[in-house]
Amino acid sequence: MSSKKVRVRFAPSPTGGLHLGGVRTVLFNYLFAKKQGGEFILRIEDTDQTRFVAGAEEYITETLRWCGLEADEGPHKGGQYGPYRQSERKPLYKEYAEKLIAQGQAYYAFDTSEELENMRQQYKTDENPSPQYGHTLRGKMRNSLTLPAEEVTRLLSEGTPHVVRIKMPDNETISFQDMIRGEVSFQSELVDDKVLLKADGMPTYHLAVVVDDYLMHISHAFRGEEWLSSAPVHVLLWKYLFGLENMPQWAHLPLILGPDGSKLSKRHGNKYGFPIFAMNWTDPRTQDFTEGFRERGFLPEAFVNVLALLGWNDGTDQEVFSLEELVERFDLSRVNHSGAIFDFEKAKWFNSEWIKRLPAEKWQPTVKTIFEQAGIAITDDTQFTTVLELVKDRCTLLSDFVAQADFFFRAPATIDTPAIQPKWNDQKQLFFVELIRAYELMSSWDHDSLEKEFKEIAAVQQLKTGELMLPLRIMLVGGKFGPGVFDIATMIGKEATIARIKHTLQLLQTA
Repeated sequence: MSSKKVRVRFAPSPTGGLHLGGVRTVLFNYLFAKKQGGEFILRIEDTDQTRFVAGAEEYITETLRWCGLEADEGPHKGGQYGPYRQSERKPLYKEYAEKLIAQGQAYYAFDTSEELENMRQQYKTDENPSPQYGHTLRGKMRNSLTLPAEEVTRLLSEGTPHVVRIKMPDNETISFQDMIRGEVSFQSELVDDKVLLKADGMPTYHLAVVVDDYLMHISHAFRGEEWLSSAPVHVLLWKYLFGLENMPQWAHLPLILGPDGSKLSKRHGNKYGFPIFAMNWTDPRTQDFTEGFRERGFLPEAFVNVLALLGWNDGTDQEVFSLEELVERFDLSRVNHSGAIFDFEKAKWFNSEWIKRLPAEKWQPTVKTIFEQAGIAITDDTQFTTVLELVKDRCTLLSDFVAQADFFFRAPATIDTPAIQPKWNDQKQLFFVELIRAYELMSSWDHDSLEKEFKEIAAVQQLKTGELMLPLRIMLVGGKFGPGVFDIATMIGKEATIARIKHTLQLLQTA
């Protein structure tokens, strides 16, 4: 490597929304780089134009921004090793593919799709139900290894559609040192001759990732364990093109699993009712909608905290970490080898903890939007923030704030009178009539004055305040929930407090 500095990258394909497993890969890259004083690069791997989805790249960038994991370099901000979209780097890859052919480590393949399908059917057996284009069958196909040199030259000059395939060696053990799994080895004859350059001139992932990692001076590469099977091809490409001494150190991260122990997917989200994407995503081709953690009501701090502990821990009992703490504590040796099961109930617990820990000002704008979407206009931001602080200990998701606090801004739509009626009597009716009269005459409207008046009237009428507090709460809130009842009365004001008490008394009389 010409650069000794730690440089890591996240290289997604713009094919849809960002799964939480992808965001965890971003997070581990980011934590490792920042702890080492290194750089985190975003690279868009859009070489497969058939799978390209409009808006997906912008979605990825917005997700990283929301999570607080913005890249130091990328298509959205540039950098000295750009361009950062592989489709804009297309001329680079052909040069390296031709170098491999010249060295005898790759070859042209002219097989049509029909010929490939015939091969799969002709050589299919019970022991080998999916024949591969590799060392045993390449000699039976139409490629530059089997055709005369003049025929290959003619086909190329005529522009005959073709791909470039790597020529996997026979009986060779291919090994590399994984930062999580230790030494990993493969037998070359078990790996097929992967396509490196497609007929449209675009590289496949295998060639592009190696070339780009080299040219962008990537020092460490973190990716999911599903890419382990591709590792022998990539090791050979590094060996053939740039030398193994220049290859990044690799870490293959464990899978995130659903509640049933299989790899987490949209199926789990649909079955168990939780999001698996970071943010809402609507596929522009199919209009399929997938809910995101952000829109479900998660704070980015909680979402990142949840992901960090899916397959990693710092060796202590601490569970709640800020991003700064994660950077400080992150150690790749603490990443587990086995998959981590995603627990949505635990994720919600993290969110409730972060709602409690952060000042309401931090997430007030988001909650204000939720209130406005529910038809509740917020005109006083300072008062709104005070209300949020009062109820935040009762909220698990940001979306819970409407149910927990809408009564501060509008009279409750329903009153739970059945919860009052069993212990209701004329004496309590008279108490609240007297309370209305006293509250109407009050010149100061604050918590202590309201409570003092309430208790004095109860004492005069020889009633226990405990038996009166629940009815008052239900009158103001509509149900048996909410913060301190005199805090509520203070916030909603004299007129609303008295009107709600009167309304409930009328309901009780007609019940």
